[in-house]
Amino acid sequence: MAETVKLVDPRLLKVNVDNPRLIFRQKELDELQNSIEDQGILVPLSVFQEGNRFQLLDGERRWRCALKLGLSSVPVIVQPKPARLQNLMMMFAIHHARKDWDPLPTAIKLEDLEKEFRDKQGRDPSESELAGLASMSRGEVRRLKKLLRLPKVYRKELLEELEKPRSEQTLTVDQVLEATTAASALHKRGILDKNGEDDLRRAIVKKFKSRVEVNTVAPRLLAKLARGVQRNEVSMKVARRVADKLVTDPLYSISDAFRDSVEQSDFEHNLEQMVGRVIDQLKQHKKREYRISESLIGTLKNLRQQIERMLEE
Repeated sequence: MAETVKLVDPRLLKVNVDNPRLIFRQKELDELQNSIEDQGILVPLSVFQEGNRFQLLDGERRWRCALKLGLSSVPVIVQPKPARLQNLMMMFAIHHARKDWDPLPTAIKLEDLEKEFRDKQGRDPSESELAGLASMSRGEVRRLKKLLRLPKVYRKELLEELEKPRSEQTLTVDQVLEATTAASALHKRGILDKNGEDDLRRAIVKKFKSRVEVNTVAPRLLAKLARGVQRNEVSMKVARRVADKLVTDPLYSISDAFRDSVEQSDFEHNLEQMVGRVIDQLKQHKKREYRISESLIGTLKNLRQQIERMLEE
């Protein structure tokens, strides 16, 4: 049966509280409003009826623009009213493909979806079940659940950032997640206590906001520091000193801390692993009784010269 489009007064429509899209940037709304003013609403809104009013399933931005333009009617397709769990699932499915789908508001709605499943089924959904309910991959679900574990102060700060135009935003979800993971790595190795972990995360976030750090994945260098301490390649004293300086010196970058602590030992550790793989390959070459080519002989001679120079220094 073909869907029927009808015209409805936009004042009879209301928002869907389960919409994962919580942020509506003014610049983008202005652009859409100009388009609607010139061409009208080309794609009908999707709604379901509640009494003499309609609740949106898809098209909240178009509806907002229609109200602002004072349109007397908007095209809608009326769908059957869904149950709460189905409503949440539909909202996720509708909005999942949208390029402007902000992760933190989505995570908050994912929490609602998880709770609704729990209330209906009497148990928590598995990761696979939750991914299916939200029309997402398991990796996307894991990332969103990491956001839900952030302290509320960071969630609030990120939501405030999302309210700004993109050009004015100074902090992203990924930056806070990377700062959190880095600080946690140093805490797990005993370099920081719990308070120190919180202080370091806040310091890294501030460095992102002040543009001292511009590389989102820079905090991963601190995980190398934690591993260096674990392998006894870096002393606890050195690790704590650079961690403390990251907190107390606003201009001290993560790359500075990496250079002052674990850069050389990390480089040498990687070199040792590569040399180990070369040795394994040479053993395999001999075991297979291959004839050594002139090219390989030249490469091995060059390698021997480099080794002898290093050992002579």
